[in-house]
Amino acid sequence: MAYTEQKQRNPREGEEIPIPTCEICIEPISANKRFKCKKDCSYSFCLDCITKHIEVKVEENTAEVRCPGSNCPTLLNPVSFLRLLPARVFDKWCDVLCQRKVLSWPRAYCPFPQCSVLVLNECGGTISRCQCPNCNKLFCFQCQVPWHAGYRCSEAPNNRDRNDVLFGLLFENNKWARCPGCNHAVELVAGCRVVNCRYFSPSHMFACVLGTDRGHGD
Repeated sequence: MAYTEQKQRNPREGEEIPIPTCEICIEPISANKRFKCKKDCSYSFCLDCITKHIEVKVEENTAEVRCPGSNCPTLLNPVSFLRLLPARVFDKWCDVLCQRKVLSWPRAYCPFPQCSVLVLNECGGTISRCQCPNCNKLFCFQCQVPWHAGYRCSEAPNNRDRNDVLFGLLFENNKWARCPGCNHAVELVAGCRVVNCRYFSPSHMFACVLGTDRGHGD
C-alpha cells in the first residue's frame, strides 16, 4: 500500500492490526478522521491535512486540486468536501473552477452599450451571426459589432450608410453569394452551380453554393 502503516495488537487474537497513517503528517488516523480519495487511489490522509492542502491550493487559484500523494494524478472532487471545508474556501474553489471553464470557451461581449453581457460559445465551432441572450439583438461574434448583414468583418462597418445596411439585409435574406474575384452579389436562379462572372472576367467561373456563402468571413 502507498500509505504508511502502524500496527496495534488485537487483545483477543494476539494479531497485529495495521493502522493507516496520514501521508502528510505521518500520524495514525482513526477511522472517523480518515480521508481516502478514490478507490483507485491508495493514499490516505487525515481530514485536517487534506482540508489544509485544499485551502492552500485554492488560495493560489488552482482549479484542479490533485491528491497530494507522490505523483498521484487523482483529481479531488469538490462535492466530496462540501461538509468538510469552510464555506468561504468551498465557494472560492467553485468560483475558480467556473472561471477556468469560462476561459476555455470562445467568448464575446454584446456590443450594445445598454447590454454588454458576456456571451459564451459553449457548442464549439466557429460562429458569426449571434443573438444576445439578454437583449435579443443580433451581433457578430467574431468582430463584436452589431450584425453586419451581407458584409465581411473586414469591410469597414463605420463607413456604411443606411442604403448599404438595407442592401446587406437584402443580400442575407435572399441568400445571395459573392464572386470571390470582384465581390459582386450573385443570385443563382436555376441551372448549374458553376457561375460565370461577367464583372470580374469573362472566363472566370466559380461554384456558387447558395445558403453557405453569405458574404461573411475573412
